[in-house]
Amino acid sequence: MTYIYAESTAVVGPLAAFAEPHSYDLCESHARGLTAPRGWDLVRHEGEYGPPPPSNDDLLALAEAVREAARPAPHKEDPGNHPHQQGRRGHLRVIPPDA
Repeated sequence: MTYIYAESTAVVGPLAAFAEPHSYDLCESHARGLTAPRGWDLVRHEGEYGPPPPSNDDLLALAEAVREAARPAPHKEDPGNHPHQQGRRGHLRVIPPDA
């Protein structure tokens, strides 16, 4: 969906194949049920609202998700082994008692 303000027109069509700054992707039920403001024209795509073709962004997002899932979990030490260990929790700092 996009708006052409100069022509007071709303345009509803299939999902975009690439990002546009003033376009919005809607689910099929919202795309079919959308109405334009009073005094505006509504141009509606008549046909199927299928998914856009795959893009490089989709492939990169999938590769990043696989990389993230494959990373080993960070090793956590038992805090009981280091009673004077300095650490950081958010904006607070843990200071050992003998400091």
